[in-house]
Amino acid sequence: QVQLVESGGGLVQAGGSLRLSCAASGRTFSRYAMGWFRQAPGKEREFVATISWTSAGTDYGDSVKGRFTISRDNAKNTVYLQMNSLRPEDTAVYYCAAVAHYGVTTPASYDYWGQGTLVTVSS
Repeated sequence: QVQLVESGGGLVQAGGSLRLSCAASGRTFSRYAMGWFRQAPGKEREFVATISWTSAGTDYGDSVKGRFTISRDNAKNTVYLQMNSLRPEDTAVYYCAAVAHYGVTTPASYDYWGQGTLVTVSS
């Protein structure tokens, strides 16, 4: 089992920045690729970013490329999502998740999930 706890969400104005954190505990964190997803009211869960075990590989959803950056610190069992140039359409609950293999962008393929943190971007 891997337990994941997100933090860092909140209210920010359009154009602002936030950094989300996801703290992991349980089975060896460094053996998992990690992902961030988001879900806005009435919408499906959307892929945001993923990062490989060693941080050598990263991938982003088209809507966040060039604005968001995923990173991880295996010594701290934590994955981050730096969000810049935020837009009102970025408003959603953001979830981190763990999966055995890098390169997965479908939510159903992830094994472990956090409870989510709400990000609200005002116009």
